[in-house]
Amino acid sequence: MRFYVKKRRQPPAVIIVALIDILIVLLIFLMVTTSFSRMPAVKLALPESTTAKRSGGNESQQLIVTIDAQGNVLLGAGTKPLTLAQFKTELLAAVARNPELKVTISADKTSPFGQFVRVTDVVKEANIKDKSVSVLVKGAEHR
Repeated sequence: MRFYVKKRRQPPAVIIVALIDILIVLLIFLMVTTSFSRMPAVKLALPESTTAKRSGGNESQQLIVTIDAQGNVLLGAGTKPLTLAQFKTELLAAVARNPELKVTISADKTSPFGQFVRVTDVVKEANIKDKSVSVLVKGAEHR
């Protein structure tokens, strides 16, 4: 009869460096795949539309012009109201930096219509070809 002598096995060693590498890769993956939503600095009650199309997530960066309920014009994420002359200067500078600039005008439904028309005129004077207006799509879910 042959007897086998059991050898003592060493407990498996945990390689901490490999675990840290895996955690870093997971963290980077989660950071890249997380979608960040832009919250507007000004609360607007957008007008509703039944024929408007939803904008897709594959659109390029747009410059957002906001007209609040009092008729103040805000450019981008700035919260400081601009006069129409200041707005025109800022818009022309942005067009000089990026000739393919897209502009989205978001106006509160109670804002003065005349201010909306003046802002639209300034956008046309800046020779911006791709412009849109933000509206609330009727029947869309709010988040």
